[in-house]
Amino acid sequence: MPTPLIPCDLLLRASRIVTQDARRRVFEDACLAVRDGRVLDVGPWEATASRHAATEVRDLGAALVLPGLINVHAHASMTLFRGLADDLPLMDWLSRHIWPLEAKLSPELVRLGAQAACAEMLATGVTCFADGYFHERQVLAATREAGIRVVLGEGFFGFPSPMFPTARHCWDVVEGLREATRDDPFARIMLMPHATYTTTSESLRESMALAESLDCPWHIHCAESPAETSSCLEMFGLRPVPYLDSLGCLRPRTILAHCVDLNEEEIALVAARGAKVAHCPSSNMKLANGAAPVQRFLDAGIVVGLGTDGAASNNSLNLFTEMRHAALLQKLLLLDPGALPAQAVLDMATRQGSACLGWPGIGNLEPGSRADLLVLDLSSPNLQPLHNPVSQAVYAAHGGEVRLVLVDGRVVYQDGRPLGIDLPLLRRELAGAVRWMREHRA
Repeated sequence: MPTPLIPCDLLLRASRIVTQDARRRVFEDACLAVRDGRVLDVGPWEATASRHAATEVRDLGAALVLPGLINVHAHASMTLFRGLADDLPLMDWLSRHIWPLEAKLSPELVRLGAQAACAEMLATGVTCFADGYFHERQVLAATREAGIRVVLGEGFFGFPSPMFPTARHCWDVVEGLREATRDDPFARIMLMPHATYTTTSESLRESMALAESLDCPWHIHCAESPAETSSCLEMFGLRPVPYLDSLGCLRPRTILAHCVDLNEEEIALVAARGAKVAHCPSSNMKLANGAAPVQRFLDAGIVVGLGTDGAASNNSLNLFTEMRHAALLQKLLLLDPGALPAQAVLDMATRQGSACLGWPGIGNLEPGSRADLLVLDLSSPNLQPLHNPVSQAVYAAHGGEVRLVLVDGRVVYQDGRPLGIDLPLLRRELAGAVRWMREHRA
């Protein structure tokens, strides 16, 4: 008697599937079975497909399937400021150009910027991102339309601020976000203090206590530049990492964004506390803040994810660009061509991104994981010939080869179009936002 076939919703066939599982298996002439938003099976086409009865079969042909990329540090709505104030030092850029406009942003503009960011990230294979900004309910609304996963962080500075008259107002908003996302499988929250030099020790301690009670990540810009270190020393008598540790804010739930200006003792301290790092190479280079010693982080056992930062300080939300820049920058920094090899970089954009955000089940394609994936068109000239698909993804791909993206087994981007976003309408509304910013610039 023949073995009964296992039902599934979708069978994908592709010339290569990079699973990013614990063994980093790569299958040729490969098959991925999806049921109820999860990966049911993955392996060679003949053996795997023969076990399943599928509602739908898609033969992708010359295609490379990867887990969806995870952007662990973004400010989605800052797409509104793309190209607005380029080629400036960090503090000048923030204080004279960004903060004055941000204080005037309406919730509607925040939602518009987030929609633009979602469209851009889906087009380059990002299926989950961590966002730190204001009016995060508007970002939530945009992500729900786009079908992308998000970790929402309502950003805060010292109190009173343009957004929050008191800390209690901010904590209420965070707790409200938690309620709004409690039953949402695509959205989670985090606490998002801006930085050591823009907050108080009391607000940092209180926000960490709230993160503990809500069991969510706590995410802060840290040691982004030598100028930040100088500010922290002047204000508190300590460098950023020891200062955070003195407040009890270096913990396994802590995500430190940038970490450009860390010494060996601080690297060891971050590793000992189990804190994570969000590496944003393009933003760090563009603002001339320096190069984070990422290879040393990894050698110390620190979990490192990859982020874009905002489109105002990067001009792009493309993790393929970040992967290439991350790898090349470490090789240049250490004068070592073996530093940060392609597999380590792909891990940062997938598996380690999942670990950074504390979101298991994404960042890999194996039975039981969520079916979040991207498909690269291997007929693109820059992806030929194909010797090593991981190398091809990190060093040769630029993101424009993405032709299909699934989140939880559902198609959210296909052939140049994010299915949940009206691109012509978005373009018209962004033109209106440009006019608004011209009128309101200080």
